[in-house]
Amino acid sequence: MVNSVAPRVESLATSGIQSIPKEYVRTKEEQTSITNIFEEEKKEEGPQVPTIDLKEIDSEDIELREKCREELKKAAMDWGVMHLVNHGISDELLERVKKAGEVFFQQPVEEKEKYANDQETGKIAGYGSKLANNASGQLEWEDYFFHLVFPEEKRDMSIWPKTPSDYTEATSEYAKQLRILVTKILSILSIGLGLEEGRLEQEVGGMEELLLQMKINYYPKCPQPELALGVEAHTDVSALTFILHNMVPGLQLFYQGKWVTAKCVPNSIIMHIGDTIEILSNGKYKSILHRGLVNKDKVRISWAVFCEPPKEKIILKPVLEVVSEEEPALFPPRTFAQHIQHKLFRKTQEEFKN
Repeated sequence: MVNSVAPRVESLATSGIQSIPKEYVRTKEEQTSITNIFEEEKKEEGPQVPTIDLKEIDSEDIELREKCREELKKAAMDWGVMHLVNHGISDELLERVKKAGEVFFQQPVEEKEKYANDQETGKIAGYGSKLANNASGQLEWEDYFFHLVFPEEKRDMSIWPKTPSDYTEATSEYAKQLRILVTKILSILSIGLGLEEGRLEQEVGGMEELLLQMKINYYPKCPQPELALGVEAHTDVSALTFILHNMVPGLQLFYQGKWVTAKCVPNSIIMHIGDTIEILSNGKYKSILHRGLVNKDKVRISWAVFCEPPKEKIILKPVLEVVSEEEPALFPPRTFAQHIQHKLFRKTQEEFKN
C-alpha cells in the first residue's frame, strides 16, 4: 500500500531545496496577484482592515457603549474581518499561548509525528499537512496542529501536546476566556440585526453545542514565495474565527475586488465573520474571502480558533426576522455538515469546468 501522507512542508523547507515541488505551485492566474508580503504590509494607501477597540463594549456610558457596538457592527457588515484590541484577554495569556505553540513546533518533525492525524480515516485532530482535496492536486505551504479546545467535556486530551508543559493550561484558559468574548460579540451582532441579544448564540448551538476548534498554522520559509500560498483563497465555514499570529504578516483579504494585506497590530486578535453568521444574517454580515502568503525570510505561525455549530443538530438558514418580500432568503436551509459538503462540491465543479 502506498503511504499517502504528504511530506511535511517543514521537512521540505529545511531540506535545502531551491525550487518548490510542482504540487505547491499555484495557477498562473493566482501567481499574478502574489506579491512580497513585507512590501505589501508597509503600504499606507488604499483600504485598511478596520481596528475595533472593545474597551467601551460594556461601558456604563450609553453613548460610548453604543459607539463601540456600532463600529463593530459596521465592520462586520462592510468587511467581515477586523483587528480587535482591548478585547479583555491579557497580553500575558496571549504570549503564553503563542509561546506554547512555538515550542511545540520547534521540536523535531519526528517528535511531532507522534501526534499525527489520519485524514483518510476521518481522524482530523492532531499534527498534519493538507492532503490534496482538489482535482488539480494542489497543496498549501503549511503544516498544522488541530484540536477541539471547548467545551471542556468534549476535548480529547490524549492528543494534546505534552511539550511544552504549559501547553494545556495556557490553551485551556485562552479557550475559556475566548468563549466569554464569543458570547459578547454574538450578542452585539444579534442586536445589530434587531434581534434579542441571545438569539445568534442560540442559533449556533449555545454553550453546550458551539465547538471551538483550534488550528495552529505553521508556515515555514519558502524558497519561491511568489509561486506558493500558505492557505489558498477561501471563506471560513465557522460562525466566527479568532486569530493570533507571531507578528509576521501573511493574511490577505479580498476587499472591493483587490487583495488587501492585514497589518500586524500588536496584542490584537483578528476576528472573521464566518459563513454561518453570514447565512443567519441573510448576507448582512460578510464572510470575506481571504488567503495566506508565505515568505523567504521568516516562519509565520498563526493560531486560529473556529467557532462552529454542531454538524447535524441545527438547520442553518436566515433567521425569519431578517427575511422579507423585499429581502428574500439568499441561502437554502442546510445543516452545517451539508454546507461544508456543498462548498467542497462547488469547488470540485468549478475545477472541473476549468
